[in-house]
Amino acid sequence: MKKEFTFNGVTLLVTHYNRSQSLEQLLKSFAELECRFEDIVVSDDGSKPEHIAYLQSLQAQFKFRLITTPKNRGLGNNINKGQDAVQTPLTLYVQEDFTPAAIFPERFEHALRLMNERQELDMVRFYAYFEYPYLKNEDNGFYEMAFGLWKPGYRKFYMYSDHPHLRRTSFFQKFGRYIEGQKGDFTEYTMMMSFLKKKGKALFYKDFTGLFTQKNSEVEPSTMTREVWRQSDNFFLSQLRHLYRHLKFNFDYLR
Repeated sequence: MKKEFTFNGVTLLVTHYNRSQSLEQLLKSFAELECRFEDIVVSDDGSKPEHIAYLQSLQAQFKFRLITTPKNRGLGNNINKGQDAVQTPLTLYVQEDFTPAAIFPERFEHALRLMNERQELDMVRFYAYFEYPYLKNEDNGFYEMAFGLWKPGYRKFYMYSDHPHLRRTSFFQKFGRYIEGQKGDFTEYTMMMSFLKKKGKALFYKDFTGLFTQKNSEVEPSTMTREVWRQSDNFFLSQLRHLYRHLKFNFDYLR
């Protein structure tokens, strides 16, 4: 018999836009892992009627609260209104195209314990595109993220990310709300800078690829679009991108 994991005091917050089958996969995965949250909030960003209808059909099965908006208002608004609906002390934020791994519940239990024991922590990160470069004080796979402006490289700035993470529901009180009416990359960037400037404290799970996988199917591809220069593997563009980020990040942090 599988062990049941009941996470009292935690709301699962999922942001959604036109990917209802991906959302179903995420919620099914948590259910199959016997994860029980005190509440589940799905914040939709003005999806097409067929996706809204599908979300409504899923509500009876997964018992989530659906927060909608009449038209697409962007990532910032979607996270803001979703977070506003959370009523528990802690929020597990996950976008709809992620799937938790079998080891996630036990790792999450430890993350909860750390958040409850260490009130100075603002968040625990479970996924990333690359390992944070400056980690210290390992605790069962979790490391403190050590930011310092004097440390070399620009990747030190990526303490905050919209990837799956556990945070205090009071997050907005310390770091402000997400900027609205801007592209998703800029929205995430401004929160990253706010987190740094206001001395945010975070833990990073080093083996992050073992906790979640990000799935983008042909039927429901990613809805995030980026400029070509941000994704190109061209050597010249890559070096130019690194230099630009190094200068911009340092300037924005200091101003």
